[in-house]
Amino acid sequence: MTDLSLPPLLVADSVRAALQEDLGRAGDITTLATIPKGARATAMLAAREPGIVAGLALAREAFRQIDPSISFAPAVEDGARIEKGAVVARVEGAARGVLSAERVALNFLGRLSGVATLTSRYVERIAHTRARVCDTRKTTPLLRAFEKYAVRCGGGANHRFGLDDAILIKDNHIAVAGGVVPALRAAKAFAGHLVKIEIEVDDLDQLRAVLAEGADAVLLDNMSLATLREAVALIARRLAAEASGGVTLETVADIAETGVDLISVGALTHSARVLDLGLDIEICAGRR
Repeated sequence: MTDLSLPPLLVADSVRAALQEDLGRAGDITTLATIPKGARATAMLAAREPGIVAGLALAREAFRQIDPSISFAPAVEDGARIEKGAVVARVEGAARGVLSAERVALNFLGRLSGVATLTSRYVERIAHTRARVCDTRKTTPLLRAFEKYAVRCGGGANHRFGLDDAILIKDNHIAVAGGVVPALRAAKAFAGHLVKIEIEVDDLDQLRAVLAEGADAVLLDNMSLATLREAVALIARRLAAEASGGVTLETVADIAETGVDLISVGALTHSARVLDLGLDIEICAGRR
């Protein structure tokens, strides 16, 4: 499996903001009111349904920031497939810290594991083809890097991360620019030599114009299966062919079988259900 990791500074800053949101001005008053200062806890972070794990670094960081002495020992790695009841990590330390960090840790881990799990289902549906499933910019604000990481954990590929790392000319750009050819020519004049250019097309006439003008990739938007097959034949692997538009688990295999290289699926990040994970206290000891 490809090495999966997240930048530590990004993890630390995002977890810090999430903890500040949860703890507010007075801290975890329920835990402060009910749990003795010296109490210690041992807990298991476990799966309540099968899925793909993603986001362990964020969960670990939540406990670390609350109390650096808390031990967080993963039983699996990101990208691992787990069954219902599987232990994901063992947490041990001051009970107050364990309880105060629990929700932020689970929020990150459940959200990202849900994205990874849904991605893996799409990937499995097209495993018999050469196509790859990729994400979009339809992500939760401020969680894009993590959600795209989760897509990789699920076996998918990343599209551009933002508006600044590739040129993707969409239908509205084309309309304002005056057509496919003017838009492409303007993009080529603007782009640096390392910046790739992709353009969206709605029909085969637009595709022929793109092929005549040249681009790095073409986004075949909301085309029927028959039109996709024609488009793939016209492209003849001269540039990357990406299918997009309302892709579902029920339709993704048929789309992949047309011969496209990529299938972008907004649902990977905007419609993934949180994976059900829980933190179960096994032992709670009194003061030491």
